[in-house]
Amino acid sequence: MNPQFLADGILTGALLGLGGVGLTLAYSILRFANFVHGDFLTVGAYAALVVAGALSQFLGGSGIGPFSFGWPLIVALPVAMAITGALALLLDWLLFRRLRRRGEEIVLVMASFGASLAVRSLIEFAFTPEPKYYSRDLQIAMPLGFGVRATPDQLAVVVLAALAGIALHLLLTRTAMGRAMRAVAENPELARVAGIDPARVVRATWWLGGGLAALAGVFLGLTVQIRPYMGFDLLLPLFAGVILGGVGSVPGALAGGMIVGVAEALAVPFIGAAWRGGVAFLLLLAVLLVRPQGLFGMER
Repeated sequence: MNPQFLADGILTGALLGLGGVGLTLAYSILRFANFVHGDFLTVGAYAALVVAGALSQFLGGSGIGPFSFGWPLIVALPVAMAITGALALLLDWLLFRRLRRRGEEIVLVMASFGASLAVRSLIEFAFTPEPKYYSRDLQIAMPLGFGVRATPDQLAVVVLAALAGIALHLLLTRTAMGRAMRAVAENPELARVAGIDPARVVRATWWLGGGLAALAGVFLGLTVQIRPYMGFDLLLPLFAGVILGGVGSVPGALAGGMIVGVAEALAVPFIGAAWRGGVAFLLLLAVLLVRPQGLFGMER
């Protein structure tokens, strides 16, 4: 086995794990599978592109040290997360909040699928299907040992994704809002009796899910090109990672995303890069047949 494929899988898995957190939060707290989540990745990537382009006139466009990105993208990242979180809240206010009152999960799922089509079409209309880049500077992959090579941007993405995962864990376990989110996910009615406002938790969930999706989208845009379908193309691996780890489990989403990313990368030498997406589908089927609750999920 070529260690390079394993390294590539870790990079992909870090992005899938980070992006899958918003999906698992949406299901555990909002009680539906959110198909528009993949497009939140795309919105975040394009929002950062626009903001960084505007800031480059004042902060300069050159990269920092060995990295292709500079201060404009660093400053644009939290702005893109806020924009994507605001879009998620807006969609909830316009669409999902009203449908949640009906209590029919299938209606919410179909509405999210329609919203996904609308958001993706608007992005394609605004930015055209042509790929965009945060920087056109070419990076040389550095040898890391054992035949593994990686660019500085790829190393930065893995490290930052790991730090984001740690920060998320601390948020959910050490803060009042994190405990409230876990309480609502477990039992909304009991959480209400305990004095927790479920509506406030729902708003925080949309903010957090949208922001993490934007973070994953920017990281993805740093390692590949930015396209209107970049988030949609990741939707099946994202769902596979969430189900593999256990729907509703944040550690499961992170671990499941990593497993799917590594499995896809290791399968490339045997089936080719064009068919790597089928690995996520096979993993999804296997988990549903053997352990439907996932690795970290609980039977209900």
